[in-house]
Amino acid sequence: MHTSELIADLAVIGNGFAGMGASLFAANRGIDTIHVGGASELIFASGLIDLLGIHPVGEGNLWTNPWHALDALKKDAPAHPYSRMKKETIRAAIDEFIGCLQTAGVSYERRSDQNSRVIMPIGTVKTTYGVPRSMWGGVVAMENKDPCLTVGIRGLLGYSSRQVAETLKPSWPELSHTTISFPGFIRSPEIYAEPMARSLRLSEARERLAACVHPYVGKAKAIGFPAIFGIQDTDAIISDMEDRLGARIFEIPTMPPSIPGLRIKEAMNTYLREMGVRALFPKKVLNVRHDNKTFILEIGDTTVEHSARVNAVILASGRFLGGGLLADRKQIREAIFDLPVYQPGNRNEWHNHNFFDTRGHAINLAGLEVDDQFRPLLINGRPAFENLFAAGSILAHQDWMRMKCGAGLAIATAYASVESLNA
Repeated sequence: MHTSELIADLAVIGNGFAGMGASLFAANRGIDTIHVGGASELIFASGLIDLLGIHPVGEGNLWTNPWHALDALKKDAPAHPYSRMKKETIRAAIDEFIGCLQTAGVSYERRSDQNSRVIMPIGTVKTTYGVPRSMWGGVVAMENKDPCLTVGIRGLLGYSSRQVAETLKPSWPELSHTTISFPGFIRSPEIYAEPMARSLRLSEARERLAACVHPYVGKAKAIGFPAIFGIQDTDAIISDMEDRLGARIFEIPTMPPSIPGLRIKEAMNTYLREMGVRALFPKKVLNVRHDNKTFILEIGDTTVEHSARVNAVILASGRFLGGGLLADRKQIREAIFDLPVYQPGNRNEWHNHNFFDTRGHAINLAGLEVDDQFRPLLINGRPAFENLFAAGSILAHQDWMRMKCGAGLAIATAYASVESLNA
């Protein structure tokens, strides 16, 4: 097989929020970028952009103002990746990322200094910062306790309008529910969100769906659906459904694969191509060499298809799900550069005896230790390479899932990495 020879200023490795963010920030600054990644982790994302919701984790302390939470975090956890950045840097990163999503056709709502509460698919409520515009009507309806109808779809797994309504009804008396069969689909024990979402780009499909729901609307001022309102043009599709049903429409996140995550993935892929980023998907880095202050990456599936010489690398390969970290029976390893991984000294210390321990588990804090420029460090505390940076969940000393900071952490550290290499 012929191997193509590529030359660029930067290679970004990883296809989640951190990788997409790094390529976006680099492209916006005119940095010639190659982006390498496998199947995107974004399809597992709810679409919500968490900034910081809980701190300390063991106390489960929920914060209304995420910026005040960041102040507390910096005092309590100086090794946390957020603690290496000024709040102005984090805010600039979120602003730029959301602004580019808006340009790419994915709209968000947020309150500058306040987290919002979003309904989840089984009736729990999540504290988050950036909310897809398609879900914002639910934030408002729940705050105002407006008469509201939740709609379920038979065969859609991991989502229950009945459970949403029954869980929230004690604090939201005028919340009701119904379940329908999605029109035009053969009745099946399981149906999936993506075919429904793609079908709703057609006016005829929206007309049939509205006809199914209309008898149950009653006095509802808002109607919550699972997130199925198109991959592109979601705002226009929802506006059309609001005209048909005479009520404010909002989406509720569903279990993966996620339509809001798919929207971000497709919008970012289009945006990055238009900005000149050379995307190599789904590919992986099979081997890497450091030669005369540059990196040579051998890229492919199982055999080398591309050889890329780049001046710098941003490693945003994720943790275990993304393949950035690998665990055997004795230790955790970084998969591409074989960088030192901060981890408990003994495998028996990876997990607490209680799986549901509110403090989390020591393995959740494993990852790469970095300096203030987000360069991974060797055991001696020196940067492994002057031109290698790391971003996202692969970083040590953070428990993004329990702290409700995953997307924000990924976006902000990607921004800081690009700023460091561009300094």
